[in-house]
Amino acid sequence: MRYAKFLAVLKALKDKGVEYVLVGGYAVILHGSQRTTTHLDIFVRTTDENLHKLREALKSVFNEQSIEEITVSELNEYSVLRFISEEEITIDIISNLGEMFSIDDLVFEDILVDGNSIRVASLETLFKLKQNTYRPIDQEDSLFISEMLKEKFKK
Repeated sequence: MRYAKFLAVLKALKDKGVEYVLVGGYAVILHGSQRTTTHLDIFVRTTDENLHKLREALKSVFNEQSIEEITVSELNEYSVLRFISEEEITIDIISNLGEMFSIDDLVFEDILVDGNSIRVASLETLFKLKQNTYRPIDQEDSLFISEMLKEKFKK
């Protein structure tokens, strides 16, 4: 069920024209990893118009009042907002990671999943995002990504 909800959210983001890039564990999975994850991580462009589209996309899947709390001012104050639906689907909405990364710094590609085009951070971008993190799962992701990059550049 979680997979279906993740896909519904990502489809809604595309359908509503949200400027976003999928990062984190689910992005690594879409690049071929066998790992699992319990949430989505998305970078978004923090404009009023884009966050309006984001709220509309999320409401089309969850229809929960707390979605209205996702605003530019909140993302300016807290660079990551965590939305947890009543169904316990978790989405981390990211405006930036310090001075190092914002949506404009992310290279992405579109990956087709069950007929849906998903905007996913490139392997190179994921590697940059994960290379200096300390969680064991991120270190495992970095190893997976570096192996994928080696294979990619052999061709």
